[in-house]
Amino acid sequence: MTNCSLECVRRSMVRTLWIMLALAAAQSLSAWAQSPVPDMAAIPAGAYTMGHDVGPADERPAHTVTLVTYHIDRYPVTNTLFTEFLNSSGPHNRQGERLYDSDDADARIHMQPDGRWRADPGYEQHPVVEVSWAGARDYCAWRGKRLPTEAEWEKAARGTDARRHPWGNASPDRSRAQFSAPFNATVAVDAHPVGASPYGVMDMAGNAWEWVASVYRPYPYRADDGREDAAAGPVRSTRGGGHDSPADEITTTQRGRSLSRNPRAGHHNIAFRCAR
Repeated sequence: MTNCSLECVRRSMVRTLWIMLALAAAQSLSAWAQSPVPDMAAIPAGAYTMGHDVGPADERPAHTVTLVTYHIDRYPVTNTLFTEFLNSSGPHNRQGERLYDSDDADARIHMQPDGRWRADPGYEQHPVVEVSWAGARDYCAWRGKRLPTEAEWEKAARGTDARRHPWGNASPDRSRAQFSAPFNATVAVDAHPVGASPYGVMDMAGNAWEWVASVYRPYPYRADDGREDAAAGPVRSTRGGGHDSPADEITTTQRGRSLSRNPRAGHHNIAFRCAR
């Protein structure tokens, strides 16, 4: 083979390699552009109806809220995920705020003899409860996220057709949600796939109430009226209903008005998810 032939072969191989690299890069970029944030659902910008004109006074009036695009966790934070935070940050923050009530009998995460926090066997994929509001706020920040506002939570659960439940207007049943169950009878966050919201967000009805960022204040909702102050203190709204809630409390508009929810403490039936 002549020197020219060898050089031609080399150049051909180099061109082929560059073409393959370019195609791989283009495919990777396309996949990244088309894929949602991992484990989060994209909620498109636009208006929706928040609240309800029939039912509890704190859900009134129904009013239009317009939001920008955001992402929200597809599932509530689990005990397993929260152990990662505890092992990194501990149960109190630098301000001395209590983040997790590990000494409560209803806690399902405990420190082991080796000094590591671990979820109790059988509860690894259950929603983490006994987290204070500050604990939920700090966990989300640790993940590079934040708590959803009350308006964001409701749109992710309800969509734009003013449905009563995440799956639609059909009455709740055991295939869609965990409700009217015994004390502490949570289930895994992925136990009810047919109960998904219009955006594919799971476990937004029953199982565990969810902390949101917003201070519990009357409607209409306004993000600029002080209810989105991130400092701990005021009572916050809780959404979705819990495993021990009756069917009429696991609606997309329920705000937890009768729930025991001191934000400085954890509770056996309050969990959370994050947004971005």
